[in-house]
Formats: sequence, C-alpha cells, structure tokens
Amino acid sequence: MVLEDSEYDSVFDIEVIEDNVETPFGKVHCIMRGTPKGNRPILLTYHDIGLNHKTCFNPLFNHEDMHEITRHFAVCHIDAPGQQEGASTLATGFTYPSMDQLSETVTLVLKHFGVKSVIGLAIGAGAYVLARFALNHPDMVEGLVLININAQAEGWMDWAAHKITGWAHALPDMVISHLFGKEEIHNNHDLIGTFRHHITNDMNQANLQQFVKSYNSRRDLEVERPVPGGNVNVRTLKCPALLVVGDSSPAVDAVVDCNSRLNPTKTTLLKMADCGGLPQVDQPAKLIEAIKYFIQGMGYMSSASMTRLVRSRTASGSSISSLDGNRSRSHSNRSRSHTAEEQRGRSHTDVSMESASHSSVDNTTKSNALSC
Repeated sequence: MVLEDSEYDSVFDIEVIEDNVETPFGKVHCIMRGTPKGNRPILLTYHDIGLNHKTCFNPLFNHEDMHEITRHFAVCHIDAPGQQEGASTLATGFTYPSMDQLSETVTLVLKHFGVKSVIGLAIGAGAYVLARFALNHPDMVEGLVLININAQAEGWMDWAAHKITGWAHALPDMVISHLFGKEEIHNNHDLIGTFRHHITNDMNQANLQQFVKSYNSRRDLEVERPVPGGNVNVRTLKCPALLVVGDSSPAVDAVVDCNSRLNPTKTTLLKMADCGGLPQVDQPAKLIEAIKYFIQGMGYMSSASMTRLVRSRTASGSSISSLDGNRSRSHSNRSRSHTAEEQRGRSHTDVSMESASHSSVDNTTKSNALSC
C-alpha cells in the first residue's frame, strides 16, 4: 500500500491556500481547498495521533466518489502543532497544548479564513478535538462525522497499560496499536507496514510524543444523554452527529459508549462490517456514501447520487430524519420549504445495509444504529 499525495485539488480548478495560523498555543498548519460559499459551511477535518491530514484523509478525498461532495463544499484540513509533513522539532520549552486548548485553536483557524460554520470530519484524537469545539461553540458547527471517538478520559488501567507497553515497545508500536485492531496487525502486513513506515520516517518523533501525551491526558467530554422531561440544559452536542467505527477497530467499545451518552434524536452510530481501525482507508466508498446521506439529512446536496447503500424499510427513520428539523440554527436566509424534492432528500438519510433501532433510556425515543 502506498500513501499517495493528494490529487483531488487538480480534478477541479479550485484555489488552494496553505498557511500557518498563529495561536496562543503555537502555530497551526492548515490547508484550505476551495472558497467558502456564502453561508454554506465548509468541511473541516482533524486527524488522529500518528497521522497528519495527508496520511489520514488522502485515501478518502482522492476517491472519485468524494468529488461530488467537494464540488459543493470548501475543505479545510488542520494539522495539530508539529504533526504536519516535514515539521521541525518544536522549540525547547514549548508547552504542547492540551486537547481543550487544541479545540480553541480551531476557532482561530476559522476566523483566519473568515469561516462562520463547519461540518466536521475527524478521527480519534481529532474527533475529540472537534467534539470539544462543538460543545464550546455550538453556533459554529452544523454537523459532525466522528470516527473512533472516545469521549472519556484515559482510565488508570489504560494509563498503566500504556506505561507498561512503553517500557517494551517504541512509540510507533504504541500508535499502531491505537490505530488498528489486533486482527489487522496480525493479518494485514502491507497496510500496517505502510503506516509503521510513515510513523517512523515521516513524523517528527519528538512532536508526535507530545501530541500522544496530550491525547492521553484528555478530560471527559462530560456529555449526557437528554431525558424527555429532564434538564433541558444538559451538556450534549447540539448538532447532528454520525459516529463511525469499523467492527474490528480497537475503538468499538469507546464509540458505542459515546453513542449512549448523546442525544438519540440527533446521533447515528454506523458500525462498518469487515472494516478495521481506519474506515476512510479500509472502505472509503462506503464511508463517503454514508457522509452523503448525512449531509443530505442536513438539507444540502439533495440531488447527490446514491449508489452503494440502499434505503432500509425497517428503520424507524425518526432519529435521522430529525437531523434537519432539529438543527440549532434556522438558516432563515436559506429556503427550508417542505417541497417534494426536500422530502426525498430527507428520506435518503434513512439508510443502511442492515438497520436496527434501539430504545433509549425511557423506551420512548429511538436512536439509530446502522451497519454496512
């Protein structure tokens, strides 16, 4: 397997801006592809530990099916401090930002580019950063696609395991065990070899170690599932969220736990069959299709073609259909009339290869679980 340089910017004649944004927590390297369109959000990506925006998202954005999405939205890729390609070692005495502080750098990046709102796409550590950003700035986030998110702080058992593992294994091995499940590590030698080579040779090891330490020191997101009739000010994501995890990912339990803590009327859990720790690398076409449905449920891209996923006749539909109706902002400057075309666009969000509905804590509100 070869991690190719990004080519999707050459498919269309779009502007590409590469910049280092100054923040109180260090310089943040970012790439803006395309021009933000009026009040339409941009797609904002954030990578996991051991990766940067290229190695994390190139397989997804280079895929031909993704071009239909990038035609409609500008894309901003953020690299955590010191994680970009060719990064020099961070200055001696530099205090690496906490995960909370990293989420605040997102605000400054968006201000730098004059962006008002985003649809986030992130994985692992990046998913935590964008979720934290959405909790603190709900007016700036219209939707989130979160892969392998862990909303909990690292427990003392995890901390001890990392310490013991660190005695016997190098940093690249620790990162590999975070990104991939045991089955992949044992069976997919080409994939693991490619990423191990990247982590070892392309990432600045000192900088990476600081990013890993920051992620392992994260706090709980402290999100809580709203209960009908309960506290209306409960801390939770206000925007639609699609949680994604491969069925052999080491993050399965963490993602399922996060799903149980979020609003079931705005959250969908997508568990991808025969998929490992990096769905955007392992099954990019399926993931892109799910992202298309998700964006359609928010009222965008109603004419996008759908080819791989089929609409389920058994899913409740109430949760995903409500993604559009429960958006935190009215977007009065964009028509929301209930035309037949819009209704068709909404129905596209009620999809799966095998779809099941689960009761929430009070057995009255449905949450959605998809598998493909």
